[in-house]
Amino acid sequence: MTDVLKITNDIKSRNFKPIYFLCGEEPYYIDRITEFIEENVLTEDERAFNQVVLYGRDSTIEEIVGTAKRFPMMADYQVVVVKEAQNLAKNMDKLEAYVQNPQLTTILVFAYRDKPDARKKIFKLLKDKGVWFESKKLYENQVPDWIIKVLKGKNYGIEPKAAAMLASFLGTDLAKINNELEKLRIIFPTGHVFTPKDIEVNIGFSKDYNIFELKSALALGNQVKAYAIINHFSQNPKEHPLVVVSSQLFAFFSQLLIFHGLKDKSKANAAKAIGVNPYFIEEYFTAARIYPMKKVSRIVEKLRDIDVKSKGVGTVSSSDYDLMKELLVTIFMN
Repeated sequence: MTDVLKITNDIKSRNFKPIYFLCGEEPYYIDRITEFIEENVLTEDERAFNQVVLYGRDSTIEEIVGTAKRFPMMADYQVVVVKEAQNLAKNMDKLEAYVQNPQLTTILVFAYRDKPDARKKIFKLLKDKGVWFESKKLYENQVPDWIIKVLKGKNYGIEPKAAAMLASFLGTDLAKINNELEKLRIIFPTGHVFTPKDIEVNIGFSKDYNIFELKSALALGNQVKAYAIINHFSQNPKEHPLVVVSSQLFAFFSQLLIFHGLKDKSKANAAKAIGVNPYFIEEYFTAARIYPMKKVSRIVEKLRDIDVKSKGVGTVSSSDYDLMKELLVTIFMN
């Protein structure tokens, strides 16, 4: 698989390929590469006659191939971009003949925002004959490092806790995260190192009442803070839906179970094994002292029970707040 940097560097060097197949479940890089090709292959004057954007839901393979076979007008290349190409999945096999013998003066780009069926001959051909790029979704624990890397590339820094807060608040949608990072870059000068306070003030994220701080309160056994946070959640249910809160707590205590089972509990190995930034691994050491393995197992089972109840199974009228209090009782009881 070709990576983003290789594709963009080749385009900058005018080393074009006749077919680019950009696929995967994470649209962020698919969109960025597509935009880069649209903006950097042809001059502004050349684009008027030689750049065509088609949409999978409105086009057929025959129309796409017909367009791709045209010759450019007063330019060395034409660019044909097929967006939402996943809508053509059932008919992609009709593209086989063109992929075997593409028009060399055409740069044909498929923005296929889904995971293709790799067993099909056409996708094997595209991988073999064209530039194949697969954009995979990041796991939640990978997002803070991605934020740090993106900001570093733009001459900014961010404290690990601030990156974790952003990831906790925004989830794994890279486009959404990037939009928020762009807002921060407008506000702060180049070279700035973002702090938790910057995130709180400019992203609308409470540094005291959020899932990140709830996990920290539980890890430290801070009952007063934990109850205060879930009380805040109950007053802002749209911002803190129970299904999201319970899933993140499930992830935390599941990681704690893995931590308990590790033979090598050195900080570096533990962080790698449970998939967290080493900056936060100390909380797991503390939590492991407070919650023995058997208790963690009971908490994980309770979280499964809370998840079922939150969906209306086995309970009549329990509010989200009642269910969260029920969970905290299980967590803090001896």
